[in-house]
Amino acid sequence: MYWHQRIIQLAARPRGFHLVTHEIVSQLPELASLRVGLLHLLLQHTSASLFLNENADPDVRTDFSHWTEHAIPDGARYFVHDLEGADDMPAHMKSGLLGVTLTLPISDGHLQLGTWQGIYLGEHRSDGGGRSVVATLWGELKPEKK
Repeated sequence: MYWHQRIIQLAARPRGFHLVTHEIVSQLPELASLRVGLLHLLLQHTSASLFLNENADPDVRTDFSHWTEHAIPDGARYFVHDLEGADDMPAHMKSGLLGVTLTLPISDGHLQLGTWQGIYLGEHRSDGGGRSVVATLWGELKPEKK
């Protein structure tokens, strides 16, 4: 059994929903050595989210932004927690609803995502900064070539 763990740094992004599949995979060269296994990802933040969804049509990301901003608006009077600004508690709510972890299957050195699936970072703050993801790989290594 093979185990590997590292912290991946994601670039700072504006508020919205961003495909980060390539950014994550490019920082995990060890992925290619697994015959079969799992990749677990934990976003180490409470004001952003990490989840799978449509990777082809950018309108999907726009619609996620429109819906979340409408459903959980900044500065809503019913929020009590506002020490870090009007976008802080709404960001925590969005993170809680959309999630911060993924566990993905690996086969022959590649993530087994569906044809139209990609890993999203939901940036819910106006100025969230860079984000950190703990990536844990585990599984069986490919046989060594002779």
